[in-house]
Amino acid sequence: MRALRIDPNMSVTDIDLPAGVAQHARIRDLVGGPGSVDIGRYHPRALLHLHGEGRAIGLKDNLVAWALASAWRGMPLYPLHGPAVITGRSQDGGVAPLDDDLVQHAQTIARTVRETLREWQTRRPASNQAAIGELLAYVTRDVHPIS
Repeated sequence: MRALRIDPNMSVTDIDLPAGVAQHARIRDLVGGPGSVDIGRYHPRALLHLHGEGRAIGLKDNLVAWALASAWRGMPLYPLHGPAVITGRSQDGGVAPLDDDLVQHAQTIARTVRETLREWQTRRPASNQAAIGELLAYVTRDVHPIS
């Protein structure tokens, strides 16, 4: 089943999840190993899986996962920590294959985050709030383009 892993280093990797009981164990391994897995619904057709104790155990911030979830929700969210797995969401709320358009969202947002951080090397934002606002504007445009 098609899914994506988004790492704190801003890489996005296509993954094929197994079916059945092995699926949950594989997702747990992909998000950082033993412990609970938190599942967030930031888009009606997607689920975002993260280590339940990511912040507490010192996993790095995941700016791409944060930007994607924030763009899908249309507002800046709380920080997300550690590797994230994005799956599709079935009608009954379970895990399903990830749709191509949502894969495109993640890949485009990862590229936008990398480009924005590179640009900020020479043009620093005025403040952290300005940076959050600027980045969120860019990634929201990526997900909801103006016609």
